[in-house]
Amino acid sequence: MTPLTRCPLHDANDVFVVRQLARNVAEAVGLGRQDRVRVATALSEIGRELIDAVGPAVVEFGVELDGVEPSLVVEIAWKTPGPNGVGITPPSVGAAERLLEDVQRLESRIVVRKRLVGFRPGDVEPARAAVAASSPRSALEELRSQNQELLNALDDLQARRDDLLRLNDELQETNQGVLALYAELSQELADTNTGVVALYAELEEKTRQLHVIAETRTRFWANVSHELRTPVNSVIGLARLLLDPAADPLTEEQRRQTTLIESSGATLSTLVNELLDIAKAESGRMEAHLAPVDLVELLTHIHGVMHPVVAPDVTFRLEVGDHPPTLVTDEVVLTRVLRNLLSNALKFTEHGEVVLTAGHDPVAERLVLTVRDTGIGITADQLAQVFEEFYQIPGPLQARSAGTGLGLPYARSLTRLLGGTLTLESTPDVGTTATVRLPLPTAAAAPSGEHAPRVDHALVIDDDPAFREMFRALARPLVTRLVEASDGTLGLALAAEDPPDVIFLDLHMPDPDGFEVMRRLAAHPTLSRVPVVVVTSLDRSILLERVAAVYSLPKAGLTTDDIAHALDVSRTDHADGGAT
Repeated sequence: MTPLTRCPLHDANDVFVVRQLARNVAEAVGLGRQDRVRVATALSEIGRELIDAVGPAVVEFGVELDGVEPSLVVEIAWKTPGPNGVGITPPSVGAAERLLEDVQRLESRIVVRKRLVGFRPGDVEPARAAVAASSPRSALEELRSQNQELLNALDDLQARRDDLLRLNDELQETNQGVLALYAELSQELADTNTGVVALYAELEEKTRQLHVIAETRTRFWANVSHELRTPVNSVIGLARLLLDPAADPLTEEQRRQTTLIESSGATLSTLVNELLDIAKAESGRMEAHLAPVDLVELLTHIHGVMHPVVAPDVTFRLEVGDHPPTLVTDEVVLTRVLRNLLSNALKFTEHGEVVLTAGHDPVAERLVLTVRDTGIGITADQLAQVFEEFYQIPGPLQARSAGTGLGLPYARSLTRLLGGTLTLESTPDVGTTATVRLPLPTAAAAPSGEHAPRVDHALVIDDDPAFREMFRALARPLVTRLVEASDGTLGLALAAEDPPDVIFLDLHMPDPDGFEVMRRLAAHPTLSRVPVVVVTSLDRSILLERVAAVYSLPKAGLTTDDIAHALDVSRTDHADGGAT
């Protein structure tokens, strides 16, 4: 510690001197007014207690410059022990600790420290000189000074109290605003939630209504198609009888009119058949009859059939790779899809070319069929509507080539039936590209799992011999013995005679159908424990409405991996005692 000054502490007058000296030293080392008052008050209280407790003491003021921060140091030391012969701790030290941040209580001395800001070694001498130059004041003057300090402190306290009251008022106003805002937001949120709940209920009701409308429309189409088919076929048949050379001869005008009747009847019959097929596909009552298809032969046949309707200024080409993939699908349904797409392309292309292409997407394991034309094209807003029933693009070519507006919706429904997708890309005055993607089977491939599930004995019940042949090839790596039944009655008999490990069942069969077969299996004391895997073209949501807890496989795009997964699931569920 570097000393600045010191003074004795013997009686009450010295307490005033210590207080005055403490204020002067604090001012000399750069402390503010409040800190000066704190130092002076703390030392005067300590001094008063020391005089009454131990007698004379010495108060020494100095500064410490060795630490991290410079400090004012005041050391009060005494030699007289306390009443018990040991050093004492005056009660006023507690007050000093509240006023100053560092107070050390030792056996025969008390050390007080106050941090200094910006005090440097070069400031020691000026501070010492300032303390030496300060003139002592009388006790009355010191008392007046203390009173003034007390008044200043009271003024500061009053100002702080006023500030606290003002801040408290502002805080209360803010809280009231927050509470009002919270109440408003809560009400808005409640109103919004009520609206959302109401909207959700309305959407549910609209969805139900749309579902009812769709079912009603499908039933209407199916009923109308059935009702129209008989008279339309009669009209066509009678017209052909009139045109038969063996019939009574007709005049040229009569023959022309009868030919128009037959042609119009054939057009109407095509429309009725398309309506009926769309209704069947949407309701899940139409099934694809899957069988291996010679892709090159199929496309060549379609190319030849469509070639007579090609315009003179249009080139119609077929492009098929050297090694087309093996395709298992419904040849009749795929032919209808491609003929509809080619019919549209040829109808709306006056110049340029129409190209039918077959490709292979090895990553997605899809057959890709494209019909690309250089026709009039379709605008973006029209492209979003062409798959709606009865929608026809307005234009001069449409007026010359009247249609039903069912071609593309019909083609998309049939493509979905085959497990594929149909998309369109078009640019006005450039052309249109229709893309059909169909799943490819992996008949010869082993299942991808390292530990493929196997069963010793499986029974497949399906009335379609082509599908049974395909299924036999797909299941060969997984089943040791596969027994086939062409109808439900034979299947039930074979299952009762030799219960299999698993049954693969088609639903659409002559009586009894697959649903009845499942009911009889569930009622049988032994066969009820045999897991059943349904293989169908029905939509799974429709299937689950009529058959509970059943595992289903789609016929379209069926692979060995699919059968392996079904066997794995059926064996797991059977082991757990559940139905598959």
